[in-house]
Amino acid sequence: MLAIKNVTVVMPDHMIPDGVIITDGGKIFDVGRKLNIPPGAKVIDGEGNYAGPGLVDIHTHGDGDRYFYDDPHTVSDTLLRHGVTSVLPALYFNLNRDEYIAAMDVIEKAAENGEFPNFAGYYMEGPYLNPKFGCNKETNPWRGAINKKDYAPVVDRAAEKARVWCVAPERENIEEFVSYAKMKNGGAVFSVAHSEATPDEIERLMPYGLRLGTHHTNATGTLESFPECRGVCVDEAVQYNDEIYAELICDFLGIHVHPYLLRLIAKIKGKDKIILISDAFVADGPPIPGCEEAFDINFDHSGEIAGSRMTLDIACRNMMLHTGCSLCDVFKYASFNPSKLLSMHSKGVIKKGNDADIVIVDHKFNVLKTIIKGEEYYAD
Repeated sequence: MLAIKNVTVVMPDHMIPDGVIITDGGKIFDVGRKLNIPPGAKVIDGEGNYAGPGLVDIHTHGDGDRYFYDDPHTVSDTLLRHGVTSVLPALYFNLNRDEYIAAMDVIEKAAENGEFPNFAGYYMEGPYLNPKFGCNKETNPWRGAINKKDYAPVVDRAAEKARVWCVAPERENIEEFVSYAKMKNGGAVFSVAHSEATPDEIERLMPYGLRLGTHHTNATGTLESFPECRGVCVDEAVQYNDEIYAELICDFLGIHVHPYLLRLIAKIKGKDKIILISDAFVADGPPIPGCEEAFDINFDHSGEIAGSRMTLDIACRNMMLHTGCSLCDVFKYASFNPSKLLSMHSKGVIKKGNDADIVIVDHKFNVLKTIIKGEEYYAD
């Protein structure tokens, strides 16, 4: 049994001062104000800081220096030290069929051996996206026609562990792929990604479970209906449809999403439909002119932005900086909302019976301690 005292407990829409959290058997046993701590419980003194649910990063490729499939234990360790207690390794469309399968083999072996305790399934950023968009697009092996003999082995291997499948709805015969992926995992969420689809093309896939916009406003097209007249495309469809969540990469300089645009998106989508992601990638290209101080994002050698070098706690701090949002808000964006999207019902909020995944932060969202499954986490 573990008890955390002297914390303000962060809930989705309020805080509990003088809070105490009691865990037992990897679950939240009780939470409230000035609770009595059972005799014999190990006690963590939060020293007046804040305790919220463990962070849930649904879209990251690694830790900025290595991919999950290169060294899953090291990446897992890094993320845990930054408060991420659940993570979906993102597998990108630059992998071919055999590389997708090999990557999953490595990741799942680490999880089975206890070296990847925060593994929560896959974020499949591919295979069938629009080859016009995204870093490393010149290496995309999935440019050809959608073919079951190509995609079926990947979908079959991922099966129920694929929580998110990214698609470009404008790809010819994309419904064939979506139908097959849905058959293999009825609970999978589909996301519009690396796309210049029309709203009609996007909304046609919503009955299958399209409920997410991948790194909203990044790697999306703009369709001009008439000269000097803005058309409607992916970003407008994500903003218009209340059922669709918007992923946001929130870097320090506001390069992925300008701070003004972050505030606009928050105003349109509301607090319930924003999900912060890190989208950490691995690239060693030089910064493009004007971005020399962009320490938390990556560039490839063609001059394209190639994801970030952030962990999710950094994205939370940046979101507070750029939008003035509260600790309640960022815990919602980085834990409650992604858990709700993916039907991870035992995560995302500190309440009795939920998983005892907890992060203690200060008022600036610096991570002080991570608890996963009721155990205080120590790096090896």
